[in-house]
Amino acid sequence: MKYRKHPKTGDLISEIGFGSSYIFESEEMEAVKALRHAYENGINYFDLAAGNAKAFPLYAKAFKDVRNKIFYQIHFGADYTNGDYGWSLDLETIKKSISWQLNVLNTNYIDYGFIHCQDELSDWESYKRNGVLEYIYELKEKGIVKHLGLSSHTPKVINKIMDEIDIDTLMFSINPGYEFGKGDYAYGSVSEREELYLRCQKESVGITVMKPFSGGQLLDEKLSPFKKSLNIYQCIHYALDKPAVLTVLPGAKTVNDVENMVSYFEQDEGTTDYSVIADFKYVDTKGKCVYCNHCKPCPVGIDIGLVNKYFDLIKVDDVMALEHYRTLEKKAEDCIACGHCDSRCPFGVKQSFRMQEIVQYLREL
Repeated sequence: MKYRKHPKTGDLISEIGFGSSYIFESEEMEAVKALRHAYENGINYFDLAAGNAKAFPLYAKAFKDVRNKIFYQIHFGADYTNGDYGWSLDLETIKKSISWQLNVLNTNYIDYGFIHCQDELSDWESYKRNGVLEYIYELKEKGIVKHLGLSSHTPKVINKIMDEIDIDTLMFSINPGYEFGKGDYAYGSVSEREELYLRCQKESVGITVMKPFSGGQLLDEKLSPFKKSLNIYQCIHYALDKPAVLTVLPGAKTVNDVENMVSYFEQDEGTTDYSVIADFKYVDTKGKCVYCNHCKPCPVGIDIGLVNKYFDLIKVDDVMALEHYRTLEKKAEDCIACGHCDSRCPFGVKQSFRMQEIVQYLREL
């Protein structure tokens, strides 16, 4: 397992986390084994926007002796009154739900308390007007909620909320389908989504990724909007390459599912390489670096994807990105314009010219 440090909280979070949409579908013994297997293989971040109330006692049983070694992402607005997942903006309903969740989980604190599922601007206004945001702040002052998060599928709503309040973490849907306008939650244009990642990076907001496989659609060529399938490792790699992303949260319900998830780190580059999306009919990323690193290896050792990522951040005034760039062993000015990267880029980026652009831009700062 590999870990990423949350830029605001300092927590070391596993690059592969655990989503709870399906765990309740397994028999109790199998589900508890799957959760424990995830922990024993280094997964330490668990999202509890579960598909059913049955999931919560499974977590309590699996982690009763290691609660202080894992992170729970709990949502203020997810309601389990009727057993199945429901969504609510009502303060009293949310209070009862949070109290119930803490009791069943046998815990007295929430690592990451999330403003839940704000997909419309009207949701946010209701959330504030009903006192739910104030309730989260009250629990935060008492130390029950450690850090504040937000979940949403909609960039314009996320930006509005980030303009108004400080959050630590964003839960956002990232996969190649949504990025290019295909799927149920494909909100926001390519540029809007890219700008959101850069804003989060600049403001030290970590991103946890939901729906990395678009509900399984991207794994099945018959269901995929591209009419071609990807594997889970390509989807995970795609999400992890986005700026500000800390962890990807696939759903799982068996030990075998967990094995498949964590084996991501054992895969070769050919298996995780998602540059095949450049050939998909609906994808238009020509001339845009998506940091896929298909151009590696550079003959002089430049990490071309990382240089591009830092440059995009520098252009939105991220001072830390500039400092990180300056500490790189090999920079854009080391490019010898051999054209090796140009010939390998599946998105048609002329990286040799891009390196010149970066050098000139930084020279004028």
